[in-house]
Amino acid sequence: MNDAAPNAAPQTFYLKDYKPFGYEVESVKLTFQLSPNATKVHSAIRFTPKADAEDNRFFLHGEQLSLISAKIDGTPVTARLVDGGLECDVPRTSFLWEAEVEIDPAANTALEGLYMSNGMYCTQCEAEGFRKITYYPDRPDVMSTFTVRIEGDEPVMLSNGNPTGAGEGWAEWHDPWPKPAYLFALVAGDLVNHPGSFTTKSGKEVELNIWVRPGDEGKCAFGMEALKKSMKWDEDVYGLEYDLDLFNIVAVDDFNMGAMENKGLNIFNSSCVLASPETSTDANFERIEAIIAHEYFHNWTGNRITCRDWFQLCLKEGLTVFRDAQFTADMRSEPVKRIEDVIALRARQFPEDGGPLAHPPRPEEFQEINNFYTATVYEKGAEVIGMLKRLVGDDNYYKALNLYFERHDGQACTIEDWLKVFEDATGRDLSQFKLWYSQAGTPRVKVSEEYADGTYTLTFEQSTPPPPGQPEKAPRVIPIAVGLLSPNGDEVRATEVLELTEAKQSFTFDGLASKPVPSILREFSAPVILERETTNSERAFLLAHDTDPFNRWEAGNALAKEVRVAMVLDGAAPDAAYLDALEKLVRDDEQDPAFRALVLSPPSQSDIAQTLHERGHTPDPQKIYDAAETFTQTLAQQLETSLPRLYAATTVEGPYVPDADGAGKRALNSRILSLLTRLDGGEQAARQYASADNMTQQYAALAALMKAEKGEAQSKAFFEQWQDDRLVMDKWFALQIACAAPETTAATAKELTQHPLFSMKNPNRFRAVMGALAGNHAGFHHASGAGYQLLAENLIALDSVNPQTTARMCAAFQTWKRYDSKRQAQIQTELERILATSDLSRDTHEMVSRMLSA
Repeated sequence: MNDAAPNAAPQTFYLKDYKPFGYEVESVKLTFQLSPNATKVHSAIRFTPKADAEDNRFFLHGEQLSLISAKIDGTPVTARLVDGGLECDVPRTSFLWEAEVEIDPAANTALEGLYMSNGMYCTQCEAEGFRKITYYPDRPDVMSTFTVRIEGDEPVMLSNGNPTGAGEGWAEWHDPWPKPAYLFALVAGDLVNHPGSFTTKSGKEVELNIWVRPGDEGKCAFGMEALKKSMKWDEDVYGLEYDLDLFNIVAVDDFNMGAMENKGLNIFNSSCVLASPETSTDANFERIEAIIAHEYFHNWTGNRITCRDWFQLCLKEGLTVFRDAQFTADMRSEPVKRIEDVIALRARQFPEDGGPLAHPPRPEEFQEINNFYTATVYEKGAEVIGMLKRLVGDDNYYKALNLYFERHDGQACTIEDWLKVFEDATGRDLSQFKLWYSQAGTPRVKVSEEYADGTYTLTFEQSTPPPPGQPEKAPRVIPIAVGLLSPNGDEVRATEVLELTEAKQSFTFDGLASKPVPSILREFSAPVILERETTNSERAFLLAHDTDPFNRWEAGNALAKEVRVAMVLDGAAPDAAYLDALEKLVRDDEQDPAFRALVLSPPSQSDIAQTLHERGHTPDPQKIYDAAETFTQTLAQQLETSLPRLYAATTVEGPYVPDADGAGKRALNSRILSLLTRLDGGEQAARQYASADNMTQQYAALAALMKAEKGEAQSKAFFEQWQDDRLVMDKWFALQIACAAPETTAATAKELTQHPLFSMKNPNRFRAVMGALAGNHAGFHHASGAGYQLLAENLIALDSVNPQTTARMCAAFQTWKRYDSKRQAQIQTELERILATSDLSRDTHEMVSRMLSA
């Protein structure tokens, strides 16, 4: 089923047009009679008109519903079916609305609303999925309590809140906390639970369960411990206690997102909760821990306090991403977490901000809200929270958060409500800071310096290239954390946060015995692009001496970019001084292994392409690939005598434990192994593959061998070993394409789409193949255009099945205008082909239209 508006201009929704719903929803009672192709849903909803309503129209959203009957106070009525829902004449006093509808979960391949996943009933209602379940005012500012009865043959039947009764063929649930419909959840199927419990700080015992398919019970223990850690951390750091008697998590194979924070019944993509040492890598474990924390933290920042409308999405998502980053930093390595977050921000959000899909964290308009679950809303939204915390200080931040929970509990709020809390708690005027929520684009901060008579002056100039629809940019408040180092490497001025509020502004530092070396934007204190004339020798100095871990890494990353850019443009050999610095760092056993692994990981090829583009050059993906290969080979040769010792020193002995220390050592060990494989023909990697007792080491060995074109036997053995494990097979599919040479990437991906285990109906498997294709920079952008054609063909095929996944994958084309005219023409042809598809979903229509119109 496809609810698209084929090739017509879809409706645009505007923030300025917001009007409250004209009725209070006092209570909701739902009864589900489950059947794969003919589920009946009976709703009984108590409405009361608002005396001060601007709009008295009684309109309920509904899509893909067969209306059987409608009643008001027990009397049948005739509802008028209109575009997007129904209307009805209703009393001007409190009344009970009842409706019965029929839906077809088995045919719901869009995975939005109530659908089937391998025989299990499941829901996904954020953002607008509930309207595919029954007629309802499906908007986040309409909040009510829900009572749910589920009738069917399924052995386990779950919904939100606390259980109130169960018997043969039925179960009832009640959620006492008012919530919007997007937080409704229902799961029913053959499931088994991994149980646990948590005692809150007030002494309440909470029952915990992770529900999985039979056979997956052995992959729940880590997720359960992550949940308990999250609950304890939220109490300790934010003072927030869980508020129900029960907390359920369900693992679902077919799911468009990572997970969903439905009140008391979190539904997770199985890849985001199931873990074991044999099947999951260190990265999988860390991701699972973070996502479980994220969804649990939504219990307050998203559920108890939700967003008034979908334009305010970053209110709940930005804050909760910031909180889960705090959690991961506390559980693991704070510097490494910060570096990894910035790498991800630059890889995903900066291109978004600088391209045709740019939008502010709080957009002013949209056609399809599912297209705004973006890096800008999530990751940049979190960066805005981090800047706010940095500006007001830790004590004032938590003071404001306490006021936020006290003032707005049970409400649907706006960015204005959020900022007003900080203004009231701190006395600061945040009107200029609010521009971060309304202005798109990544600010560029140009830095110049002067030194005379012991006084050092830094001058900053901020500007933002105008993204689509926002030609004028006002200066923002930008917190810039700065430290100063003496020429011998000592820190002469500790970190100080400067507040840049003007287009151009200077700051002075007095009493210095010599010109310092500045360490600017420590901890990446603001999501900006820093522009400063400097030298490779200064970058090497900061790499060796900076006391701020992020800026130390940043110096090495900048050095790596300069070396790679020179190789691409001039055919230069890798810089010897930089190679020496890397060798010194990687051999320094006093340094955190995870940090050393990050420094040894070069900038991505897409990052180099963006750097070249920003400097006025047209990036050539093949030359970028060749430079990367040359650099890595040269680095391996530089480290040749050290690699065996380093490999041995970073090998973790004993049983596998997914903790931060072991993960850091294994990350460095894997990086060393990939270099060693270039020199020893894969001997060590083959030995590691054969002896590995955990997926981290097995997968690292396989990746090293395949990249060196030595892993055919191991790849076959891996497939034979894991072909029945759907999540491990996602890894195998992705790795085939990630390790392919540029000239064979598209052909490899095409061949895998014909594989018996490939199914585009499963979002994880589709992303494993098409996401890996888009992620192989030189392969995707091969001059033949085959990568573009293959992705477009699969997006067209998927759109009628799953519009959400299709639209999100379209973002692979968003940087198309940074390449040469031939590649631009090839991509434009494919985008126009997608747009010309009949019955194109509004999700994909909006994404492609925006990319073509920029």
